[in-house]
Amino acid sequence: MSVNLRSSSSPSLSLLKSRECSRLVSIQPNHLKFQNKRRTSFPQICAASVQTGSNSTELDAVSSFSEIVPDTVIFDDFQRFPPTAATVSSSLLLGISSLPDTIFRNAIEAALADSECYAVENSETRPACFLNKALVNVGSDLAKLVPGKVSTEVDARLAYDTHGIVRKVHELLKLYNEVEIPVERVLFKIPATWQGIEASRLLESEGIQTHLTFIYSFSQAAAAAQAGASVIQIFVGRLRDWARNNSGDPEIEAAIKRGEDPGLALVTKAYNYIHKYGHKSKLMAAAVRNKQDLFSLLGVDYIIAPLKILHSLKESSAYPDEKYGFVRRLSPDLAREYNFKEEELVKWDQLKFASTMGSAAEELLASGLDGYVNQTKRVEELFGKIWPPPNV
Repeated sequence: MSVNLRSSSSPSLSLLKSRECSRLVSIQPNHLKFQNKRRTSFPQICAASVQTGSNSTELDAVSSFSEIVPDTVIFDDFQRFPPTAATVSSSLLLGISSLPDTIFRNAIEAALADSECYAVENSETRPACFLNKALVNVGSDLAKLVPGKVSTEVDARLAYDTHGIVRKVHELLKLYNEVEIPVERVLFKIPATWQGIEASRLLESEGIQTHLTFIYSFSQAAAAAQAGASVIQIFVGRLRDWARNNSGDPEIEAAIKRGEDPGLALVTKAYNYIHKYGHKSKLMAAAVRNKQDLFSLLGVDYIIAPLKILHSLKESSAYPDEKYGFVRRLSPDLAREYNFKEEELVKWDQLKFASTMGSAAEELLASGLDGYVNQTKRVEELFGKIWPPPNV
């Protein structure tokens, strides 16, 4: 989840690998003065291939097991950690708006000058129109910059409204279609409330890919897998932090009693569930705090890692013999041997889901939603202050 907002670099939430070389591509979102197209050339960013010789690093070694994703908002070192895909969110829009020389600033100005939003008479609904346009304009720029997928945040104020989420995704997808970004290039990032998971189920049945976030319990992960979510994101470090300062969550206390870290244990259990029972979801481990966390997760589909960890991995050599010391901790073969309790193999419904969430998941989900809602309100307030742009 990294983005360099300045013109020399580029965004990243890596979801798909690429082994090709860079080339120039053309981006054509809406023009500021209500024209249909604007054209800007950006270099497409490609993933670096894994080194296999004597010059390989620890980063090369771990990248052979999992896709490693830089975790940063302003990404100033993309040459060393090339992005392969991207995310667009309210917090990213705030960052873009705060920088005068970002390559994405024109995308936001184009949104604020959009003729459809300009014509909306209701001052309360106009900001939502601007926000949708800005997310998609930036997202379409990112889709032309990277070879992988673009994950677009869905308004967290809809987190408990299944049909509201579905409508919002349809609105965003319609805008992506208008700028000729195909549906297979986009994901929609939805909070993993029960209503969000149900929205994911409906959208995936339409062929629309979803990315469920704020997952802190097995019930959330299992329900998300049963819903067919394309990506399931678990926050390892946040669960650890909660466990250090709180008690009373049965799932976390059971992990601690087994001598396991609760965040790592949840990723392992979710991975095993997905692979043992044939679900299509890809698993993403986020809030990784150190190299040992990362080593313990090798084999999971995606690991979001802080730049300080990536720099350490990049600067540490993995010699030919040592490379084989990196062990895959998660694999489909190991998943098949994992034993689940009978009560964990239910068909999840809202009642079972709510009764097994646990206090950690409830508190962390609520906190995450509050943060997303606050960011969205700040964007709308900012757009209200700077609309219309000076040249309109």
